[in-house]
Amino acid sequence: MTDSEFYLLFFSLHPPYTPRRGLHLGGRGGGAVPGGPGGSGAREKLAGGAVRAVAACLGQFMSHVPGPVARRPRALPVTGAGQAAAGSYCRTRTSPLWRHLLWAMAAAWGRFLSRAWLCRTAWQGCGRNYRAALCAELKRPLVIEEVTPRPVQPHEVRVNVHFCGINFADILACQGQYQERHQLPFTPGMEFSGMVLETGTDVSTVKEGDRVIGLPGFSGMAEECITDHKNLWQIPEKVSLREAAALPVSYGTAIFALEHRACTQPGETVLVTAAAGATGLAVIDVATNILQAKVIAAAGSDEKCQLAMQSGAQSSVNYSRGSLKEAVGKLVGSGGVNVVIDMVGGDIFLEALRSLAYEGRIVVVGFAGGTIASVPANLLLLKNVTAMGLYWGRYRQQNFPVFSRSLSSALQYCQEGRIQPHIGEVFELEEVNDAFLHVTQRKSTGKVLLSLK
Repeated sequence: MTDSEFYLLFFSLHPPYTPRRGLHLGGRGGGAVPGGPGGSGAREKLAGGAVRAVAACLGQFMSHVPGPVARRPRALPVTGAGQAAAGSYCRTRTSPLWRHLLWAMAAAWGRFLSRAWLCRTAWQGCGRNYRAALCAELKRPLVIEEVTPRPVQPHEVRVNVHFCGINFADILACQGQYQERHQLPFTPGMEFSGMVLETGTDVSTVKEGDRVIGLPGFSGMAEECITDHKNLWQIPEKVSLREAAALPVSYGTAIFALEHRACTQPGETVLVTAAAGATGLAVIDVATNILQAKVIAAAGSDEKCQLAMQSGAQSSVNYSRGSLKEAVGKLVGSGGVNVVIDMVGGDIFLEALRSLAYEGRIVVVGFAGGTIASVPANLLLLKNVTAMGLYWGRYRQQNFPVFSRSLSSALQYCQEGRIQPHIGEVFELEEVNDAFLHVTQRKSTGKVLLSLK
């Protein structure tokens, strides 16, 4: 395709002169292109002059074309000598000279605006809004609103979001109880999967059409999301967008807790609490199928214990029926377990701590039970055990290579078929408040997703 053909096709699809998205050729900032690179530079002034000249010639031509009007084309808002003449219309399909003038107009524009710039900014003028879930007031239901897209910065990427994972951290953030506070209004959503729509000028890691998972921090619960290119990882061919959306937080946390923090070894016994949740099932999956460890799954109902067993746990404990420590003791004897991954907190954490073997390790991942327990330091001393925490998201700032490796590992394991994320429920965007309630009422098992398509 020649340059002239390209620009003619571009302007037939993205006419630059309609009142809503046209060039402003007079007054302050004349010649600026909405969403484009500035309003007073030499390129914009020259482009404005070219448009005025071409429009004036076009207006003079159209005012002398005889015959009835077959089809009324769009008016061209111009200033200067061609303003009066530009109101005339002609039969666009019957005049060869009209086509020549269109070629001339496209060529004139082509001299001043590059193909790349036109392609990057074409969609911005179309006025297409997208829907997003907004937290406008803390501790109140989210609202679905239309959002006007903004231009991407040189280091950013615009992604067409297909699925967004729902995490307990999203709910805490909307209640004002998360460790990171956000200015209202904000869009929750820590993880998503989707396809790249647009990339900034400095981005080379992904391109338009790539399938990616993203960790924007927040803002994922929207049909489109703009994020730094460093927050994106490409999805392997054999992993679906639906599966990929369930990987980042749950499996990133599980891999980090087991490998980086607890240094779990093959053959060791791992006790995981809240075992039927998204991260709990991920811990079972990774410990069993990647690290060849033995897993005891602890959950609050028989149904959840059964799901954990189906996911690979060797045994299970329903801690709503009695002492967790006593139940674990019956399974492993007085020796105890080597590793605990705890996501409940409170009394469950304390009983799990007392279930550790000599030189055992317990990793605190969350407080789903709502209570933060105090660690009895004498227990750490008597058994030479280690209690440690895992705030997985902080590694993004403190040790990004290790953080990124946990995500790359999750994607690779899924590509190889060694892990299989469990997706419990999928809600539509309009059902986001029902999805939050589903999680807070502890009805969820596995990963809960929002579908944006």
